[in-house]
Amino acid sequence: MRTALLIAVMAGLGGWAAWKWRPDVVKASAPTIPATTVKKGDVVFTIAANGELVGGNTQMLTVPMTGGQPSAITMMRANGELIQANDTVVQFDTTEQEFRLREAEADLAEAEQQIIQSKAEAEAKEEETRYQLLQAEADVKVAAADLERGEVIAALLLQQHKLTHAAAVDKLEKINKDFKNRLDAASKGIAIQQAAFSKAKMKADTARKNIDNMTLKAKAAGYVAIQGNDEGNLRWGMYMPPYQVGDIARPGKAVAQIPDLNNWEATARIGELDRGHIAENQLAELQVVALPQIRLKGSIKTIGGTTGPPWDRHFDCRVKLDSPPAGLRPGMTVRLKIVTGTLKGSLWIPAQALFEADGRKFVYARSPGGFTAKDVELVRRSESQVVIKGMPEGQLVAMANPDQSVAKDKKGGGAMQAIQKK
Repeated sequence: MRTALLIAVMAGLGGWAAWKWRPDVVKASAPTIPATTVKKGDVVFTIAANGELVGGNTQMLTVPMTGGQPSAITMMRANGELIQANDTVVQFDTTEQEFRLREAEADLAEAEQQIIQSKAEAEAKEEETRYQLLQAEADVKVAAADLERGEVIAALLLQQHKLTHAAAVDKLEKINKDFKNRLDAASKGIAIQQAAFSKAKMKADTARKNIDNMTLKAKAAGYVAIQGNDEGNLRWGMYMPPYQVGDIARPGKAVAQIPDLNNWEATARIGELDRGHIAENQLAELQVVALPQIRLKGSIKTIGGTTGPPWDRHFDCRVKLDSPPAGLRPGMTVRLKIVTGTLKGSLWIPAQALFEADGRKFVYARSPGGFTAKDVELVRRSESQVVIKGMPEGQLVAMANPDQSVAKDKKGGGAMQAIQKK
């Protein structure tokens, strides 16, 4: 009888305890819930990303500005092909420019002949005018000589000689004036023809320069990196195939790059959350997947703007390598690690041990009856670790939601069952 009574009392106490603690604690057997302890120590925060090698000091090859008209590609090196300095990389169609050159050269030859003709006509008119000038001067001298005989000739004849002399002087002055005007007119005519010659020469020189510019050459040894052709692809996110022979490209459009193989860089795409933790000239460590025995050092060269859809916001980061070894090739995959800071003597747990619900951050701490939700303060987060406050060192915390380990047929489960009542 006493034994039965004792069993009944214990069962009642157990039922009361289960009812008392049901809003606060989720019971589960230890083997079903992975757990870890709160640790204390120095936490190094790093950003890890995969990227690829590219040559540095890139030379950009763009479509030349030839009157604003698009140009067709007639020759292009293969993507990734190694080239030397002064090698031709891209060639554009020069048909229109060659036509303009022939047209300008024809205008140039015509203008040159016009100048020769104008000079010849000017010289002929000058000689003719000089002859008329000499003749007029002779007439003036003759008339002056007749006037000197005025004492011995009749008054009527003297008057006639005066009129002849005056007419000869007027004619001489007129010829002198006409001579100057003719010289000015001839000089201006020649200047007009020379202007036409200069214009035709400029057009010919421009056409020759455009023809030369439509052959894009490498300034230094490197490799060819063909750019994506977005001509006509106006929708965001569309795949841009690389330029190829026959494609039309607008003036100023980049069609290829020539990275320098003596200066290597690594490009990587990093998530938006890490944007505020890095800066230019910050040190980085790199490992080339194809050369695992080599560890490389570098520094951040440039940080691009944030792009991408709301669910995948990211930015491009370019790292310059220090003392790159031989054997590197463009496109090799690299693993990039950037140290962004160290918190000394901090309490930390694995990132998956921190939970969030309704704006609260908490952990599931081990208690005598199971795992209980305890609020904590998040100091800083990395991909694998979180630094927290509000939990003692050595505290056992769950690395998974304990609710997922209870029987599925229980109703009313959820994260809020384990949140401690205020």
